[in-house]
Amino acid sequence: MTQGRQPDDAVDPTQGDASEAAEAAEPSGPAAAADPAESAVTPEATEASEPAESDEPDEPAESVEPAGASEPAESDEPDEPDGASEEQQAADANEPADDGPVEPAEATERAETSESPATADVTGSEEPADAPGPVEEGEPVAPAAAQTDPEAASSATSAGSVAGAEAEDLPEATGVADLAGQPDADPADPADPADPADPARPDPVDREVRAAPVEPADTDTLGEGVAQTEATAEPAAETPVRRSFRNAPASSAGEADADDATEVDLGAEPAPATQQRPAAPAAPGPDRTPPARSGGHAGGNASASPMDVFPEQESSRRWPRVLATVSAVVVVLGGLYVGALWLWSDRVPPGSTVAGVDVGGLTAASAVDHLADSLSSVTTEPIAVAAGEKRTTFDPEAAGLALDAEATIDQVTGFGLEPARLWHQIFGGAEIDPVSTIDDEALDATIAELSDSLATEPVDGTVAFVDAQPVSTGATEGSAIDAEASRELLAEEWLTAARPVELPAQATTAAITTEEVERVVEEVARPLAGAPVTVVVDDQRAELPVDVVTGAASFVPNEGTLDLAMDGEALVEAVLARTTDLLTDAADARFAFEGDAPVVVPGEAGTTLDAAELSEAVAAAGTGDDRTARVELVETDPARTTAELEGLGVVEVVSEFSTALTAHADRTHNLTVGAGRVNGTLVRPDEVFSLTDVIGPITAETGYRQAGVVVNGVLTDGTGGGLSQMGTTVYNASFLAGLEDVEHQPHSYYFSRYPEGREATIHEGVLDVKFRNTTPYGVLLQSWVGGGQLHVRIWSTEYWEVESWTSGRSNVVSPKTVYNTRPDCISQSAGNPGFTVTVGRRLLLDGELQSEETDTWSYRPQDAIVCGPAPGTREAAPEEEG
Repeated sequence: MTQGRQPDDAVDPTQGDASEAAEAAEPSGPAAAADPAESAVTPEATEASEPAESDEPDEPAESVEPAGASEPAESDEPDEPDGASEEQQAADANEPADDGPVEPAEATERAETSESPATADVTGSEEPADAPGPVEEGEPVAPAAAQTDPEAASSATSAGSVAGAEAEDLPEATGVADLAGQPDADPADPADPADPADPARPDPVDREVRAAPVEPADTDTLGEGVAQTEATAEPAAETPVRRSFRNAPASSAGEADADDATEVDLGAEPAPATQQRPAAPAAPGPDRTPPARSGGHAGGNASASPMDVFPEQESSRRWPRVLATVSAVVVVLGGLYVGALWLWSDRVPPGSTVAGVDVGGLTAASAVDHLADSLSSVTTEPIAVAAGEKRTTFDPEAAGLALDAEATIDQVTGFGLEPARLWHQIFGGAEIDPVSTIDDEALDATIAELSDSLATEPVDGTVAFVDAQPVSTGATEGSAIDAEASRELLAEEWLTAARPVELPAQATTAAITTEEVERVVEEVARPLAGAPVTVVVDDQRAELPVDVVTGAASFVPNEGTLDLAMDGEALVEAVLARTTDLLTDAADARFAFEGDAPVVVPGEAGTTLDAAELSEAVAAAGTGDDRTARVELVETDPARTTAELEGLGVVEVVSEFSTALTAHADRTHNLTVGAGRVNGTLVRPDEVFSLTDVIGPITAETGYRQAGVVVNGVLTDGTGGGLSQMGTTVYNASFLAGLEDVEHQPHSYYFSRYPEGREATIHEGVLDVKFRNTTPYGVLLQSWVGGGQLHVRIWSTEYWEVESWTSGRSNVVSPKTVYNTRPDCISQSAGNPGFTVTVGRRLLLDGELQSEETDTWSYRPQDAIVCGPAPGTREAAPEEEG
């Protein structure tokens, strides 16, 4: 018969004397058991406890399990009841005990909670220092010498119970109780192949412990229901015990063999339960109760393992399960997260808007189309902008601004793992910033235009004189848009900003501030208007009144200041008006003909007042203490100097033309007057000569007389008659000199004293003879009447080579007789016939042709004019009275 394994809370060997004393003083029996919390065998702490063999049949023992033991141990044998029967509990209750019996309800409650991990850990006890070493598994075990004495077994059981009860009062037990709740640091042993309890799951922790030898003791049987144990005859017969911290499956008593290694299973036939000592009331705070001591099934002190002092460690096999569960949850949640994002990747979050356009819930493609259609007018129509009080518009297309609808929608669609995407898909989106494409150059150009349109120029302060008194106006600030900030604003908010878009502006300061205006009024304007100013020049004095001085004064801005400016010409006139013959005029140099050749007559200098000098003197006198301005006369050069005329190259005759005079004295007189005005006329390079300007005005007051003129084809008298001959003569002279023909027109009738097609007529204000000097030299005209002819000569330096030609007559029309009844009619005989003629000219320079021109003209026939009615007609008879 083999000895059953002792509970983990075996009696400390140091308490052996206390156990013997307990045997003599107290009756041993089932009721003498320790407190259930201390003496209960923890299934997880004890792998097997095989009952000792006895001549008496085994009775079911009450099993008190710690709280938390909720699952029965697995076994190949049929499960035995964990607790004693009600009859047994009643019998146990009648047994004497020091501390009272254990209530069946309490035993049942503890049995139901025996699987608790916290209780399972409170199982270890400190092994005695002199405990024999463990027997290696598989070694033979010596047979028990006296295993048939039931009294010895009872004695041993009583001794263990008493020792356990007394151990409650020992202070040394407190340390053991404190260690009971700590995790066991021993690694788990591999599963025992002989243990059929759980073939698929090895025991978390298996330990080899050696059972302490039990001394035989003479004890009496304490009554029915007490477990019978057999004392081991020889202490040297030690049996190895495998310890397991879980409920092992039960095994029958017959399986225990004295020759085999002792491996006991808690699933065996339960031993008779012992009556337990009730626990003392728990004090507040942590549980300091030491683990219960048990006397074992055989007499003597059982020896526990030295490792029992360490707390049990929770099975490490639970962590893989926890990790696997957490990983599975993470994978499932991650799959749901990714799947939801993938499912909604092409959907715009509900409630999303772009520039006021609702695109929520649409697919990306539909949102792009809807956005482009809804904002088409906004992106093409002029956009109103403002800066302060000014308003204008600009064309967004011309400014290079365009909506990128696809990029805008791409911001909130497409697959991505950002949590914000899922949040917006579930709880709704928000306003989406539109994305724009920008042409930088076009936008910069538009900003520049807007700057000009929206700028408000600052107003400078001014000072002026009104009625000889100073009047001032303060400065006003202006404004101008901030080009860089405006560009950034339009680029970002041109679609979303309220209309008109208020562009950022900044104040611009006036150049002439109000402070400057105030300074000028006090220091300059008021003193200037304080009194008259006297000008002293060439021993003459001219007093200028305040209104004259202030009327010539003004204030002009100059780099932030107002400077006094005086109108010098007005002051000169004022001084000349208040003096006598102060100035002398200058005589210009001129051309004169001496010995039928032109000479330069030098000019003469004159005197004048320097307007700038006079202005400075009057301003100083008007703002100073001495109100007298002293100036000097200055010499003036003539407008034409001798050197200038000599440099014109008037040295030779380049062309000359003459026309015959008629017998009409008045007509010749008019030509003489006209020739005198043309003579000495200088035409500088590129200047245009006008005959009517030179000889006019053609009036009686200027010396012209009445002579024959042709008016609407009719010969009549008029002032300056005959001057058309001057026009013809001048035109031919310029024509032959190669000068440009600007204006001329031939007569309506041909006069035989002129070249055909190369003659001209004039009428002041209507018809003129003009030419341009197209040479780099001056052109000097010389004209006179003499030898029965009108002469015109051009002096210069020869430049053009002129070739001219005249065609023959064509379209000749003979004259006829015309009757004229006008009162001023002048009779004339039939003249020249009418015809058409063409005149041409070629200009050459250094032998190369420069230009060629032609001019065609048609003359009317010169009819005979008879004053009066035509023959065969009569004048209207007077009306008869009556």
